[in-house]
Amino acid sequence: MIHKTCTALAASLIALTAQASEDIADQYPQSPLYSKPVEVIPGIWSAIGATAPPTYENTGHNNNLSFIVTGDGVVVVNAGAAAVLAEALHQEIQAVTDQPVKLVINENGQGHAMLGNSYWAAQGVPILAHVDAAHEVKETGHRILEGMKGYNRDKAEGTEIQGPTITFEDRYDASMGDVTIEVLHLGPAHSPGDIQVWLPEKGLVIAGDMAFHERMLPIFPDTITRDWIETWDTAFETLGATYVIPGHGHPTNMDQVRRYTRDYLVYLREKIGAHLDEGGDLAEAYYVDQSPYVGLDTFEELATKNAGRVYEEMEFE
Repeated sequence: MIHKTCTALAASLIALTAQASEDIADQYPQSPLYSKPVEVIPGIWSAIGATAPPTYENTGHNNNLSFIVTGDGVVVVNAGAAAVLAEALHQEIQAVTDQPVKLVINENGQGHAMLGNSYWAAQGVPILAHVDAAHEVKETGHRILEGMKGYNRDKAEGTEIQGPTITFEDRYDASMGDVTIEVLHLGPAHSPGDIQVWLPEKGLVIAGDMAFHERMLPIFPDTITRDWIETWDTAFETLGATYVIPGHGHPTNMDQVRRYTRDYLVYLREKIGAHLDEGGDLAEAYYVDQSPYVGLDTFEELATKNAGRVYEEMEFE
């Protein structure tokens, strides 16, 4: 019966993906959160962020803020882009359970994963991140904070840089109550210190920025797409997850995130590779055909940048 319930819940959430749009300013106007948390499968909740760049209207909530109710406490995945988001998520958790939050996990060192740490630290909650993400927070945190203040203005009040209090390299056992929780660094992916939260007994992975759908993924100057694909093929795919909460986009399944993450990276590398073989330059590389992905949110903001960065990567491979 539990399996049937989980399947039905997941199917209903997958059906919601057609509703994602960066044109919707706010789905939960009574809260700083962009959307109210939904129970993906029993005990696993996620507040789905906007599939759009961070803005004052969405308070920077453009990634997924998840939490796991274990029976002996709550584990939060992602602190949010501001203290006000972390506090709002905490209020939603308290409406669901009287169990205390006992651990916060940062999926990486980006602002939407870690800027809310200062709120959680003030509550006395330990904060876990990969060592590379901790380094990113130390090196770039204040610049990221100033950028967030630029769009969030008064909503940035109370947000300070707070690094993780616990770090790990490959694997961390965060099991709690009756839930087995494996925090994994499977290899290089979207940004330094990307981690995945794997619940093997439930077949669910909170993928972080390993996996995207509904919006185009961004390729950063330090992203190595070849390594991202290798990590996907050799480690992430082999988890065999039934349910996936991606870094961005509604909860879905492995087929969907593979299509819009791994397959997109392979497609773009093939296009840029052919362009290089023909002697094409960087200026022309920006405009290689990416039409199969034109329907994704943030396509206009990211497609040409992604092509240019893959060209710069592959030029010296």
